[in-house]
Amino acid sequence: MSLRHTYTLIAPFYDRVLAAATRAARAESLVHLAARPPGRVLLAGVGTGLDLPHLPSQHDYVGIDLTRAMLVRSHRRADQLRYRAIQGDVHALPFADHSFDCAVLHLILAVVPDPRRCLDEVLRVVRPGSEILIFDKFLRSGQAAPLRRLLNPLSRRLATRLDVVLEDLLEDSGADKIFDEAALAGGWFRRVRLLRRASGGAAGTAQPAQPGQ
Repeated sequence: MSLRHTYTLIAPFYDRVLAAATRAARAESLVHLAARPPGRVLLAGVGTGLDLPHLPSQHDYVGIDLTRAMLVRSHRRADQLRYRAIQGDVHALPFADHSFDCAVLHLILAVVPDPRRCLDEVLRVVRPGSEILIFDKFLRSGQAAPLRRLLNPLSRRLATRLDVVLEDLLEDSGADKIFDEAALAGGWFRRVRLLRRASGGAAGTAQPAQPGQ
């Protein structure tokens, strides 16, 4: 079953499962945006828009998700935000290099088949010196977690990966971790901020700018 198919099926139930459980952690991750000057913010894997009620109004937001059923629901949460939803793949973002001032990756790196490629693409499209706000579940470097690793082959086919190590993704990525703290489930979920280096940026192939982007 493809990721698009899986999340199309679970879209009607997604909010019921995740909204209350992740609300506080999302809000704490996103409060950092309130102090930033107006800019263009990428919401990678925006899903049903659970982040949108927590976003400050001064920015222009672009949400991208693989699943149209999720994006339709996100519009209902946009309220007065300047928000645009695009259906697309975070492994190949349809945006020009350095076209965003900040990016939000909430519950996406542990979902996609290739989290390093997703991160590289996000680093490609943000400007040097930009920050990337992350909230997700990660294993720590060297953590055994035998049960999670045992369940991962099945879990990753259905909805999410259980074996992603953030520190592995950051190796030679062009980003530095500037903040990292436990969020939920005894530290399995973490809130992280990355800083894209001013030089020696992320790997990946540049994508052409799309009309209106």
